[in-house]
Amino acid sequence: MRVEFDRDTCIGMYQCVAEWDGFEKDADAGKAVLVDGDETEDGVFSREIPESDEFDAEFAARSCPVDAIRVYDDDGEQVV
Repeated sequence: MRVEFDRDTCIGMYQCVAEWDGFEKDADAGKAVLVDGDETEDGVFSREIPESDEFDAEFAARSCPVDAIRVYDDDGEQVV
């Protein structure tokens, strides 16, 4: 699985941080940060999700109030 995070859409509610340690707070910017994420396009970050973290990553995506987080399965289909 892969997670994609649109930092420009993020409003800094940090619910994702509470749900999965793949996200951290950037209090200075007022936004979350995808840990070890690679910028794939301007303001969009992506990384693979370890199998053991898939449930928490999906929950983090579901908890985002502005849908800044998307999760894709191994076939590239969006699941969250």
